[in-house]
Amino acid sequence: MSHLDDIPSTPGKFKMEKSPFIHNRLRWHWQSSPAKLSFWSFIFLAVILIFFFRSPSSNPNSQDPSRRSLRTYNWGGPAWEKRVRSSARVRSRNGFSVLVTGAAGFVGTHVSAALKKRGDGVLGLDNFNDYYDPSLKRARQALLERSGVFIVEGDINDSALLRKLFEVVAFTHVMHLAAQAGVRYAMENPGSYVHSNIAGFVSLLEVCKSANPQPAIVWASSSSVYGLNSKVPFSESDRTDQPASLYAATKKAGEEIAHTYNHIYGLSLTGLRFFTVYGPWGRPDMAYFFFTRDILKGKSIPIFEAANHGTVARDFTYIDDIVKGCLAALDTAKKSTGSGGKKKGPAQLRVYNLGNTSPVPVSELVRILERLLKIKVKRNIMKLPRNGDVQFTHANISLAQRELGYKPTTDLQAGLKKFVRWYLRFYSDGKRAAE
Repeated sequence: MSHLDDIPSTPGKFKMEKSPFIHNRLRWHWQSSPAKLSFWSFIFLAVILIFFFRSPSSNPNSQDPSRRSLRTYNWGGPAWEKRVRSSARVRSRNGFSVLVTGAAGFVGTHVSAALKKRGDGVLGLDNFNDYYDPSLKRARQALLERSGVFIVEGDINDSALLRKLFEVVAFTHVMHLAAQAGVRYAMENPGSYVHSNIAGFVSLLEVCKSANPQPAIVWASSSSVYGLNSKVPFSESDRTDQPASLYAATKKAGEEIAHTYNHIYGLSLTGLRFFTVYGPWGRPDMAYFFFTRDILKGKSIPIFEAANHGTVARDFTYIDDIVKGCLAALDTAKKSTGSGGKKKGPAQLRVYNLGNTSPVPVSELVRILERLLKIKVKRNIMKLPRNGDVQFTHANISLAQRELGYKPTTDLQAGLKKFVRWYLRFYSDGKRAAE
């Protein structure tokens, strides 16, 4: 499809401090009993919060986004079911029928389009919340509709809706990308993270475990689970019990919940730890996106430094590379082994890093945007705030390379060039962004 460009290029050159890779293939490794105890204490607290946030509000007019979404969608009926079946119909030999949650999101849109293009059946699900401008999500929805993908408007916490979807379509796979994203927003609205990333995930797994046949599930974890880990590059076997943000904690909780449903119910589950995904149709809360907007408006750009003028760097990963990793995870996912909520045998459980392996300083990101936009940037050097952000991320992707054939090909210069081209076209040279 023309809107999903794929420009081969060479990896970036900047490298963080090197350390020996760990090739241990164990996916779930505890470092110590105290660490295990502290994490399960968090899980216990999270369960309490789930019941708190899912309980009926004492104020019927509450505008808490974690409560309002279940009451605002209409679904069902012969015409609706016909659209659902048509969108999910497989059109290629040995193709999949995939439910994509968060389909109007950044990664969800690209993955849905790629699946549809190769002939898989694709049905989207999204609640179109207002965490960021819903008009961008609606534009993505229109893009997918032109490709034949129908997005059902609803919430993953709506168990009745999920059960209905599985009654209408026998999904072979679920690509679970719906989540409350963002590290800093957790300080403003912590409940939304528990509602979406923990309660929502459990809601989805509850329906999947009872489906017959059970689908294989690939879902989005996050590089944020590595938290305060100082060893680089980050490997799947590294400790992940030191989250630096509530967002990271909910994603780590998701990995433990996945382990539980795999162990008890035989669900095939693959978690993908994304590293700073960027590209066209991206999220406005990401630095590369709002840096572009603010540069066009003539605003100064904050560049954070760690202690002692330390470099802040990210393993920026272009969206097309992430999509390839997602499809590879689906293609290699084994069938779930349960039936009717009962496990019949051992099931596949995996977790992979999907990154670019070439961390780039944020200051270099700004320099690239400066060249592409041809605007002199006003820089404002600031200390890295204690709001959940970490100093650096760096993925060891050797496991994904071996088992998924994952190989990122787009460096930051090439990827940002494509993003800026899309941004200027979509926002009419900055006019729409200014509005």
